[in-house]
Amino acid sequence: MGRRSKLTELQWSEILDRNLAGESLRSLAKEYGVSAMAVQKRVSLQAEKVKTIANQLVKTEQAVSDLPVSLQRKVYTFADRIRSINQHLAGAAEYGAATAHRMSQIANALTEQIDEVDPENSMDKIKAVAALSDTANRASSIAISLAKNSADKPIPIDEPEVQPTPNAFRKIAKELLETV
Repeated sequence: MGRRSKLTELQWSEILDRNLAGESLRSLAKEYGVSAMAVQKRVSLQAEKVKTIANQLVKTEQAVSDLPVSLQRKVYTFADRIRSINQHLAGAAEYGAATAHRMSQIANALTEQIDEVDPENSMDKIKAVAALSDTANRASSIAISLAKNSADKPIPIDEPEVQPTPNAFRKIAKELLETV
């Protein structure tokens, strides 16, 4: 892990905002008393990501506005359904992870009670530990699946939820046009 930054997260956010408004990274680094390399490293990728997503959003809005109004409504309705599904899956993952954690705690406590000298005397507890572990594994499956799918693209807490890309909207629009 690297050295702690001299700047607060709010200051870094201000630098990003000002860079997006057109100020140079070099002048911002000088003003905030940090190296130009540090600012370049921290802000450039974020600024590029913001610009890319903003451009995708503009293209998506244009693609949707090019559709007849009836299809625009269908696109937005479908997008709302996708968002709702994502929120429900995230909630299910959160509850599943919490359930898995609790089942693992209970299984661990029971494991402590197993007779190590003669484990056959503890078969009921061993079976309970196995059942609790199995329940924990099943409860965590959604959370594990979501974690695997987002492992290469973690979403930082301070960034807004990323909406579907223009290609997703185009695909939806194309599918809707084919059904009409």
